[in-house]
Amino acid sequence: MEILAILIPASLILGAAGLGAFLWSLRANQYDDPEGDARRILSGRYDDRPKQD
Repeated sequence: MEILAILIPASLILGAAGLGAFLWSLRANQYDDPEGDARRILSGRYDDRPKQD
């Protein structure tokens, strides 16, 4: 039973840290345009290969 005195506060602290990280990512606009990024990565418009001389 004494281990619960350590595990419960530890889980609450880790949960609060996870929630804080999620809220920070929302405020930092990390989820603004996921559709645009998905289309942009599949586009052949930009080519990263070296040019042939």
